[in-house]
Amino acid sequence: MTNSASPGSSTGQLARSLGTGDAVVVGLGAMIGAGIFASLGPAAHAAGSGLLVGLVVAGVVAYCNATSSARLAARYPASGGTYVYGRERLGEFWGYLAGWSFVVGKSASCAAMALTVGVYLWPGHAHAVAVAAVAGLTAMNYGGIQKSAWVTRVIVGVVLAVLAAVVTAAFTSGHTDTARLGIDGDTTVTGVMQAAGLLFFAFAGYARIATLGEEVRDPARTIPRAIPIALGITLLVYATVAIAALLVLGPQRLSIAAAPLSELVRASGHQWLVPVVRVGAAVAALGSLLALILGVSRTTFAMARDHHLPAALAAVHPRFRVPHRAELAVGVVVAIASATTDLRAAIGFSSFGVLLYYAVANVAAWTLTAAERRPPRAIPIIGLIGCLTLAFTLPRGSVLTGALVIGIGAAIYALRGFRARVRDKSSP
Repeated sequence: MTNSASPGSSTGQLARSLGTGDAVVVGLGAMIGAGIFASLGPAAHAAGSGLLVGLVVAGVVAYCNATSSARLAARYPASGGTYVYGRERLGEFWGYLAGWSFVVGKSASCAAMALTVGVYLWPGHAHAVAVAAVAGLTAMNYGGIQKSAWVTRVIVGVVLAVLAAVVTAAFTSGHTDTARLGIDGDTTVTGVMQAAGLLFFAFAGYARIATLGEEVRDPARTIPRAIPIALGITLLVYATVAIAALLVLGPQRLSIAAAPLSELVRASGHQWLVPVVRVGAAVAALGSLLALILGVSRTTFAMARDHHLPAALAAVHPRFRVPHRAELAVGVVVAIASATTDLRAAIGFSSFGVLLYYAVANVAAWTLTAAERRPPRAIPIIGLIGCLTLAFTLPRGSVLTGALVIGIGAAIYALRGFRARVRDKSSP
């Protein structure tokens, strides 16, 4: 059971201040972020001319995960997302494992997004810029969830405007060739799955809506509406940008581009747009980082409230009604990771942890009854198979490192259980 206290206490309930529009924007801020600026190149390298197939696979898995998450979030509208769902539907261990996977995986995502800001704004000092970005956004989150939602709304508007300019430049350039959309013999199933895993990294932000369940007004109605709306908009945007990139660059040129969208506008003959794209990428990464810190801190708060993490992290600020200690702790961890982590390693590690997190969500959704508005039975099955397939087709280093860290989390849980049993036996 989740511990709670009176609203005025340090471990009380969070303020419900977000409506459907705010929740959609938070999800968009997490999904339409740096992923679209950075993931197209590596995904094209993995899938070749099968890039769009990989995008479809990632979209199908994301849709299944989003549907499962939405039904569960409506049933359990509390901070923590799949940590709560796994605990309530499958048992305490599975909830803990999902929460652990989310916290470590998304902490790596935070570091990746912070480093993306640094790479675009000041490549020679990317780590320093990343740490500064983490510090600034952590301070903003400390001031209250509603302020963060408004900032995210502005960021999403800027990023969508930049992407619209990029797509328009590509389609009106006269350098497009529809033959570049064809699938050649270089496409393999493994390559498509790896591309889908890389692209899924950019889709996974809809979980931010679920993890904010305790701060959403009328969550049983708002969350199931907000998640598919945000995902649908993101799918449309990503597909349009990917098609534009393939039409102008083709899969081979796209696969070697360090900054795919900058290369796209350059090849379209619009050199003046390159600095605009660089700024847009940095703004997008900041938007993703803001939403990611929100989600990780809320899951940390929920796990601390249930004593799976230090209980001190479960405090709620008496004025701002936010989990301020959890936010500060997450900010410190992410700042350290941003100062020391390689960007590609962070992305791979993050994808592995997050895909396992959603695997637990799909199993939990399978246990819902008809009275609990369970999703169609095929949805959690496809979602589970998709998550596990994408997770274990990631680069070997990401799989091994991710499995090791998840194993450490499971060992910590087992050790805590063993110590609790020893105390119970020794107590009079």
